[in-house]
Amino acid sequence: MNPFARGPLADFLGLFRQQAVPRQIVPWDKGFSAGTVVVSTSERRLYYVLGDGRAIQYGVGVGREGFTWSGTKTVSMKREWPGWSPPQQMLRRRPDLPRYMPGGIDNPLGARAIYLGSSLYRIHGSNEPETIGAAVSSGCIRMTNRDVADLYDRVKVGGKVVVLR
Repeated sequence: MNPFARGPLADFLGLFRQQAVPRQIVPWDKGFSAGTVVVSTSERRLYYVLGDGRAIQYGVGVGREGFTWSGTKTVSMKREWPGWSPPQQMLRRRPDLPRYMPGGIDNPLGARAIYLGSSLYRIHGSNEPETIGAAVSSGCIRMTNRDVADLYDRVKVGGKVVVLR
């Protein structure tokens, strides 16, 4: 029996194999400086600006109706396999949620989280890769675990994140 074919280990490894929207380098002429993260909620894409007229494009899940937002934030913190405490607003809507969930494969923040200023919003991984490309979150930007790990290694604390509608 191959332990990589079935079971929890296979499920875990599968999160890093499947990509809902392929990551790719694309032409970029929108005027943001290298190192800036630009999220287009209407396209459901995130761009990490490389400079020299190029950016890395990632597929993302965005806020559903009533949870969309736009603006400029600063990366205030980054965490690997972060723990999650649902905000009070979410607990009012979903009292069934746990008050705290330790980091790990079942955690809704996934493999990495990039915190945006003092807001409740994050760019984070997801244990639901099928939601990438959809409007499904409470305002956070979701990525596959593979893509958020790639972005996490590129983005710096203090970096700029611009969210466009």
